[in-house]
Amino acid sequence: MTFLLAMLVAVAAAVRSTWSPCGVSMLSTITPLTEATRGHRFSATAWWYVIGSLVGGVTLGALIALPALAIGTIGESSELLILAVVALVSVASDGRLAGFQLPGHDRQVNEHWLNRYRGWIYGAGFGWQIGFGLSTYIMTAGVYLLVVAGAVGGSAVNALLLGAVFGLIRGVGVFAASEIRDRESMANFHRRFEIWRQPVRKAMIVVLGVVGTTAGIGSGGLLGLLVASVTVVATVAGVRTNRETSYRMRAVGTGST
Repeated sequence: MTFLLAMLVAVAAAVRSTWSPCGVSMLSTITPLTEATRGHRFSATAWWYVIGSLVGGVTLGALIALPALAIGTIGESSELLILAVVALVSVASDGRLAGFQLPGHDRQVNEHWLNRYRGWIYGAGFGWQIGFGLSTYIMTAGVYLLVVAGAVGGSAVNALLLGAVFGLIRGVGVFAASEIRDRESMANFHRRFEIWRQPVRKAMIVVLGVVGTTAGIGSGGLLGLLVASVTVVATVAGVRTNRETSYRMRAVGTGST
């Protein structure tokens, strides 16, 4: 059960992270319009981006695998209880309950790469940083929950798989920009994209809540049930808020700040 819940977190966190400053920047930076102005093919750069992101995700998985090997098997009940507690903290952070938020990492990719290197280099390089998940803006505490879930699972293979799925999903998101071929289509795309920001934020909180509640109940015992109950309340409260982390947006390569 721990692995299945962790996989759910990996998928949801990867999708949610698309709305991070770096995720939005990639949808303005690697497009048919921008790649044409640089003399590159969008499909080639985009696939290098996906490959880089997948490798970045595997790198994250390898990092998670180290404590997984060191900790070993601690029993599913203990794994689920830890997962439930961290999920509760993640719900509180993403929901900004009482102003609480886990520390983030406010860093963008290096935009100067666009003029210094070939498309495959900055495509793969940007992709690796995005797929690794911890080297640029962290949009959801679900990324931390993913790390914890993989670490306590006691399986290096599962940890690598979790990282790979996270990185792959983050990478293929770049193809959402395949319709951007002029400035008008870019503006229309980002208008539609922003409409989904709050629904995706709330969906992420719900996923974290489901994971925390399921893990708490699955762990058994009064403590697990208590954590599950508090998680339900926190999830409802988090979904009802409209607060989100405020970042200074800098669209890489577009000249905006």
